[in-house]
Amino acid sequence: MGVTDMEDVTDALLEASKALVGIALRTLPERVTLSQFRTLALLESAGGMRSSDLADALEVSPSTATRMCDRLVRAGLVDRVTSEDDRRQVRLTLTPTGAKLVRDGLAGRRRALSRLVGQIADEDRMAFVRGLRVFEGAGRADRDPAWAHGWPDGSRKATT
Repeated sequence: MGVTDMEDVTDALLEASKALVGIALRTLPERVTLSQFRTLALLESAGGMRSSDLADALEVSPSTATRMCDRLVRAGLVDRVTSEDDRRQVRLTLTPTGAKLVRDGLAGRRRALSRLVGQIADEDRMAFVRGLRVFEGAGRADRDPAWAHGWPDGSRKATT
């Protein structure tokens, strides 16, 4: 691939990323920020986790993760559950309202993406999917795939 081809691919990805970010923002539930939604999606994907593990996944300080969760607890989206074995261990889990918010938010994102995919000609869709899979593979092979940080790992369900 020549330099011009690399620039064309990079430019196309940059433009596509604008569309994807726009969809993510437009389909964000009104009650939460993008950072809060990311936190909820992580908790949903993991089935809950300790605050320190959440801070690591989000790549923020433990105090930042704690403040984020304080807001989500006050909003009725997250619960803190103390371990019966060790009262120092507290697990963060989604409330039913928090779980529904994540499901609804991701379903809205899926609908918006489906509308765009519906505009791609049938004969172009498989090539499009192959290209996306190649790009995804390159990201997974990267030692530090920044795009993957703090998001559930590659399941093909509605968490993408």
